[in-house]
Amino acid sequence: MSDMKRREFITLLGGAAATWPLAARAQQGERMRRVGVLMAVAADDAEGKAEVAGFRDGLARLGWVEGSTIQIDYRFAGGDADRFSVLAKELIGLHPEVIFAQSTPVTAALQRETRAIPIIFVQVSDPIESNFVASLARPGGNLTGVMHYEPGITGKWLAMLKEIAPALARVAVLANPKTTAYDYFLRNATAAASPLGIELVSSPVDNVAEMERSISSFARHDNGGLLVLPDGFTIAHRDLVIALAAKHHLPAVYAWRYFVTDGGLMSYGINVVDVFRQSASYVDRILRGAKPTDLPVQVPTKYETILNLKTAKALGLDVPPSLLVRADEVIE
Repeated sequence: MSDMKRREFITLLGGAAATWPLAARAQQGERMRRVGVLMAVAADDAEGKAEVAGFRDGLARLGWVEGSTIQIDYRFAGGDADRFSVLAKELIGLHPEVIFAQSTPVTAALQRETRAIPIIFVQVSDPIESNFVASLARPGGNLTGVMHYEPGITGKWLAMLKEIAPALARVAVLANPKTTAYDYFLRNATAAASPLGIELVSSPVDNVAEMERSISSFARHDNGGLLVLPDGFTIAHRDLVIALAAKHHLPAVYAWRYFVTDGGLMSYGINVVDVFRQSASYVDRILRGAKPTDLPVQVPTKYETILNLKTAKALGLDVPPSLLVRADEVIE
């Protein structure tokens, strides 16, 4: 991977993860250590598998060998919000020493069940507003991890849509409020939309039929586009989301690269597998005696832009050179 594509993080840890003494990393306890992992996606989701593999690889690089020095108990919700609490209870009942959580709603479900077991979160949008941490520098409780989306990212998504479709006048904000921080994104998108001359249409959905109706109804008006939020539900049904956008000739922007490799128009976001790999350092620290309150939340500063020229052509869109030159990856 090139330096341009490499994800870099500002970390309030001050680079500590890279400088922990190798001798300390090599010291293994005699007993098998136990870790829980609660994923918002399905067990057979290809990207979810890649993310878990990144997490396992990160642990292995720090000396933790699954099945030898560490046992990992996995639970997968498959984008079903009704399963979050059930699976959280199951994991906590196994008495892990630390739990790794994917997404804001999953983290919230775990927090409701325990204030004692350390929880390391990823793909969380606003950990302070969600009451997961008191501050990024001093979390103050049993949670810490990686904050994925600073508020300005919604403005970036909308600006990209306007750039590739200058006539754009209306944007539907699509996601399931049960499986993402919908209000957080909608509030920040609303502030960014007006200067771009965009009318936002709130489009919360919680089942496939509702999503089909919502997109079909929205598409009856001209000059529309889709902002598909980072969301366990839309991830689980991404093939349908992409197909509906194509069917109704709606330019759409996504948070994840794999939406674009699967046929979506464009994305702007972080490399999630890299985040999972790097987040293993938190689990390592906890297993070696650190407390979550002493491990600052990390904030990503580098994002990747992915474009699908084939999809742009099918939509009748001319990709402006300004957007093309910024792309980290172009799919033709």
